[in-house]
Amino acid sequence: MKISAVRVTPIAIKDPALLNAAGVHEPFGLRSIIEVVGANGMVGLGETYGDAPVLGLLTRAAPSLVGLSAFDVNGMLARLKALAPQVSTGHVEMELAPGSLASNLVTSAFSAFEVAFMDLQARTLGIPLVELLGGAVRDKVSYSAYLFYKWDASVDPEYAPDPYGEAVNAAQIVQQARKMIDQYGFESIKLKAGVFDPMEEADAILALKAAFPNQPLRIDPNSNWSMATSLKVADKLRGSLEYYEDPTPTLEGMAELHKATGMPLASNMVVTNWAELKRSIELNSVQILLSDHHFWGGLRATQALAQTCQTFGLGLSMHSNSHLGISLMAMTHLAASVQHLSYACDTHYPWQSDEVLVGGKVPIVDGCVHLTNKPGLGVELDQDKLTELHEAFKVCRIRTRNDVAQMQRYRPEWKQVKPRF
Repeated sequence: MKISAVRVTPIAIKDPALLNAAGVHEPFGLRSIIEVVGANGMVGLGETYGDAPVLGLLTRAAPSLVGLSAFDVNGMLARLKALAPQVSTGHVEMELAPGSLASNLVTSAFSAFEVAFMDLQARTLGIPLVELLGGAVRDKVSYSAYLFYKWDASVDPEYAPDPYGEAVNAAQIVQQARKMIDQYGFESIKLKAGVFDPMEEADAILALKAAFPNQPLRIDPNSNWSMATSLKVADKLRGSLEYYEDPTPTLEGMAELHKATGMPLASNMVVTNWAELKRSIELNSVQILLSDHHFWGGLRATQALAQTCQTFGLGLSMHSNSHLGISLMAMTHLAASVQHLSYACDTHYPWQSDEVLVGGKVPIVDGCVHLTNKPGLGVELDQDKLTELHEAFKVCRIRTRNDVAQMQRYRPEWKQVKPRF
């Protein structure tokens, strides 16, 4: 079955003032929505980053995919490689979003098109996408409450109001967790750290432990702590963490920290490709890999990654950036298909108020997204909402994510330093 059209639509979605090691989220996050139209009239959907380098390759590649078989993902990859830039684009790059890096353009674009191709394949066959991945080994996928230090929307009129308000101390973090867990039923909790004094952030974990004694806890300072700081926090939080995520930079640093503490370390920053995984295994740097089909090269590549982790005794979960329901359902079908899934997955989804799907947001019930028997990803695109969010993109000042520059709008003297603490 041939592809008759491919549409790439950049959108801008509202994002709160979430703080992290690189600064603060801008008031809009950029995403690209992919529609792959088959000769049978059915449409496969994909979603990925909307930053300028990725969007540029997606839009250049789209016309070249017309006429391909919807099952020819190898042909799609060959055409992407032929069109990918051979030199740096010169854009400022955010290492917190490794999939949007210009150095990872081909795999980022491939993963978006692969999801859309497979969604079209599954719709044509009348089966859920998970069946193309070998079938479901679970009918629901657990996600975690993803907590952030954040400013209230009143910091800048560009930010839309959100239901969580300010969170700049332990008490407000606990309040944020309670609200999110009450609404979504999450059974594990992750705190994005690397923002304030590390001992204060460790205190927030201890406050969460007191408030939610049965919930597994994680902390992620995005490699913003020195070895000395990482060791101090590890000592303070010993026995309180499910795993310790990206506390300190480099594979060598993570290996040293694990050797010194024995704590399980997780990463989506120092292991983002196969070469880094090989080196990590040699050094015993990372014991839990946070996969992400958006930058690991798609759904089937991530299945191979899961098998590799199982072979080498590594835990596996999923990383997340700001995303909508198409990505959430792709993550869910993928996670439902892998035997080796060790922990609840990350998702920013509760932070996003916008959606492009018919019926609105995908439900998260008891901390889980449930599969259905609907064909493909099981969701449909709302063209009116897509148009609305595309119009938001056209008037949005942002074209490539830059949390550093956004922080400097409020604190001109602020500079990104790694590690900061």
